[in-house]
Amino acid sequence: MPSLETTPHPLLLGLRRSGLIASGDRVLVAVSGGPDSTALLLALDEEGHAVVAAHYDHALQPGSGRGADHVRGLCERLGVDVLIERRESPMPRGSVQAGARTLRYEFLERARARAGADVVAIAHTADDVVEGVVLHLLRGCGLAGLRGMPARRGVFVRPLLSVWRSDVADYLHRRGIEALQDPANTNDAYARVRVRRDILPALERDRPGIVRRFHQAAIRAAALQESISGVAGSALEAGATRSAVASAPEPVAAEMMRQLYARAGGAQPSLSRAHLTAMLRLAEAGPGGRGVDLPGGLRFRIVGETMQIVAPNADHRPAPRLEVSACDGCGDMTAAHLRPDLELHLGYRTPGLTMRPLGGRGTRKLQDIFVDARVPREDRDAWPLVFAGDSLAVVPGIAVSAEMATRVGEPSLHVTVCGIPAKVESLNSLPGEPS
Repeated sequence: MPSLETTPHPLLLGLRRSGLIASGDRVLVAVSGGPDSTALLLALDEEGHAVVAAHYDHALQPGSGRGADHVRGLCERLGVDVLIERRESPMPRGSVQAGARTLRYEFLERARARAGADVVAIAHTADDVVEGVVLHLLRGCGLAGLRGMPARRGVFVRPLLSVWRSDVADYLHRRGIEALQDPANTNDAYARVRVRRDILPALERDRPGIVRRFHQAAIRAAALQESISGVAGSALEAGATRSAVASAPEPVAAEMMRQLYARAGGAQPSLSRAHLTAMLRLAEAGPGGRGVDLPGGLRFRIVGETMQIVAPNADHRPAPRLEVSACDGCGDMTAAHLRPDLELHLGYRTPGLTMRPLGGRGTRKLQDIFVDARVPREDRDAWPLVFAGDSLAVVPGIAVSAEMATRVGEPSLHVTVCGIPAKVESLNSLPGEPS
């Protein structure tokens, strides 16, 4: 559709200035049929981008199929391909809004693959940013919530975050396009509708211009959050350790947790303030063996110094293997060095096991050794142990028996175990050799 004006419309300027869609990108546009998504589809087509529309019918209201018919007709007039899907499975448990959002984004991922699109464009506007900021403030939020919503998350982009709904309405009016109006946008059962209809107008009447100031604050918060994200990402690349989190400022530490969750396959956004608080508390100094359950069936835990997010019962490790060879007392600190007269075998923990650890003070229970090493409870029964007869000789990666250890340079058994349940500090973190 050619441009109808010599001076670019504010909506087109906002789209261009976002810098989120490159000239060669193939764009999947999420189109509900409402004003914002309709304007985004038209604008991208007008700007000459290769676009495919995608419409998801949540089937939550009588006659919801009319929305799909409207979008199909619009795309036919524009000459744009469209992918349409209607929900046939039950809604997920919990909030209807959250469940609808999950299903919609799952559909958009499928549609992107079918269309071979580089990015998925979502039509959130500056008004949505402000409404999101107010909602987050009412619930209690940190810096990430103050930005309203990110302009990009993976392949999903929001190129209209600087464009106001008044600009959208004017853009459609000038082109003679009539969009659908979603009844949910007037349903005051939803907090966002109450913010839009009641709270923001009241604030604007009392403090004219405050809506625009909220938007500017969100822009500054987004820039600061982007910087924090970079610092957190660099810190994780250097090592996802408890001490790295403990030494970081709280905003950076929280962002490290978000990114760790995302790298483990966690859906975004999913972590609540309560989740982040629990994760940060676990990273503080203290006994190990605890964990935090997270959305998506994942679990956050700390093993030794290493932070992990794992799927419970998703253990595909090979069976542990004991490797023993003769040694002249080498300096390999990743192995245990034991007396050459010992007959060794693998086993697992049983009640009452004790050991006098190398470099420690006195005899200790295996349970206490695990706690000090921050081994999660769910891993302890599966942790392979090295025995000499009935006596505990090595807790791999954690402790070596002082009675059975040899000095550097003495003939020894060079002992390693492959397949321990999780990465912990290697044996070079253990106390030094006996003097």
